[in-house]
Amino acid sequence: MSSNTALAISLGVLGAIATWLFLGPLGGALAIWAAFIAWGCFFHSGGKESGLQSTILAAAAGAIVAGITLKVAGASIGASLPANVWVAICVGLGVAAMVLLANVPLFASIPAQVYGFASTVALALLPASPGSVTDASLANPVVVIILSMIVGAVFGYVSEKLAGMLAGMGHGARHAKA
Repeated sequence: MSSNTALAISLGVLGAIATWLFLGPLGGALAIWAAFIAWGCFFHSGGKESGLQSTILAAAAGAIVAGITLKVAGASIGASLPANVWVAICVGLGVAAMVLLANVPLFASIPAQVYGFASTVALALLPASPGSVTDASLANPVVVIILSMIVGAVFGYVSEKLAGMLAGMGHGARHAKA
């Protein structure tokens, strides 16, 4: 079986399982869309153990920077400025912090940081936002996104391994016939 076919089967089956988990047993507590972003990021980061580590750590860092940015943007510090100017300054500082954080090898994946940052801000800005970025619970969008992205990255890792096994099984069968 070709690697692409094996990956299609692996991603299709595991994508269905992940969706069932997120919408069923996990009761919607986590964000399936953030898991899929991390899943893609895993492959974008080169896969294997290094892609798993890079995705989880950098996406979590981006989510944390987003939480700090959201907290500061909502603080009265910039009350004398128009709201959109203050928020823009906060986002600019948050983005600069992420790029500087990329100097630390464990957080070097700027795209993964951006995925974590953007997903956290997106969840926090939804009309039915889970809650405060300081809550130590699943009401905190930072916590929800980090957990969702960890699960998504792990699904990426498992899908890569499963695809490798499927492709290898097909490869072995071809050699056996020769």
